[in-house]
Amino acid sequence: MQIRKLILVVGLPGTGKTTFASALASAIDAKHLNSDMVRHDAGKRGHYDTASKAAVYNELINRTESYLKNHQQVIVDATFYKNKFREPYIKLCEKYGVEIKWIEIKADEEVIKKRVSKKRTYSEADFEVYKKIKEDYEPLEMPQFILWSDQLTLNEMVWQAQGYLKSEIGKMTAK
Repeated sequence: MQIRKLILVVGLPGTGKTTFASALASAIDAKHLNSDMVRHDAGKRGHYDTASKAAVYNELINRTESYLKNHQQVIVDATFYKNKFREPYIKLCEKYGVEIKWIEIKADEEVIKKRVSKKRTYSEADFEVYKKIKEDYEPLEMPQFILWSDQLTLNEMVWQAQGYLKSEIGKMTAK
């Protein structure tokens, strides 16, 4: 029997989290949730004050819980740049007896600068937002799998992530 997992895809803006998470969700038949899409659905585009961020993250956790209640595997992608945004997911996994896996997406800053200079469907983050979040980013202190989106193809990233998800290995880096 396959153990259900909550997969959290984390990283700075412009690293390729959403592209990767969407492809991985398709490959493993998981539900995909994204903070920028939730922000859009909630009519909070352009609103990044504390209350708006809290509303987006609350809705994201509510949707995640709904899927987990229905015994579905879920991938959530967001910056998760602070431990306070990560903690509710850890508690949710404990509540439902679901395994949690962390995948951090990284890329060279020059690549990110080019990526965030282009208009994207849901993300509003530009290079200034990237720099601010980078400054405030709290490193993950739990086992994680690190993928470099500027050094691997999307297919390679998905393939390597699938191997990680099947393993019991803690921190790994793929380049």
